[in-house]
Amino acid sequence: MKKKQHLFITIEGGEGSGKTTQSLLLKKYLEQKGYEVLLTREPGGTVLAESMRRILLNPSSNLVPLSELFLYEAARAQHVEEFVLPALKTGKVVICDRFIDATMAYQGYGRKLSLSLINRLNIIASFGLMPMLTIYLDIKPSRGLNKAKKLNKESYVGIGDRIERESMQFHNDVRNGYLSQAGKYPKRIKIVETQKTPKNTQAIIRKIIDTVL
Repeated sequence: MKKKQHLFITIEGGEGSGKTTQSLLLKKYLEQKGYEVLLTREPGGTVLAESMRRILLNPSSNLVPLSELFLYEAARAQHVEEFVLPALKTGKVVICDRFIDATMAYQGYGRKLSLSLINRLNIIASFGLMPMLTIYLDIKPSRGLNKAKKLNKESYVGIGDRIERESMQFHNDVRNGYLSQAGKYPKRIKIVETQKTPKNTQAIIRKIIDTVL
């Protein structure tokens, strides 16, 4: 069995990019290689953070952008201290479905909040934790949204969650935000264009992972 080492990997992407599927496939792959893996998500991962997730994604939540940002950061602080850091300290691999780059993309580029403010809050809420590797799954927003709405995610069957219901311009801005982040941090963030099948996308991800391991 391969010697275990701790590793923090984040999977990013817009709506319908296949983050959940790819995260599960990557978890299985790493476990087959002998690693102990914990899979989690943001917002979420803890009881408190999951309750915040329900508020953030509920179409009935009338949140102003700054309130939305603070809720995401509060959920992150709880998640990192209660779940992520303890797991990493015991030598486990943690795969997180979205992390700090999502906040920059959605609340920064999408909501037009100050990028410098978000960067400071990200550092505070994550206790300075940075992913060793980030996989960004790139997909055109129009295609991704169509896929996402067919999945009937959460409890908002047929109408999409609060984020999915945003304008196409918003989702295009989010994608531009992710691409901008990848341009700033090319060593950490690897762009993977979503392929016709999840298996093909996963094959690309595994090649990247193998170079890191």
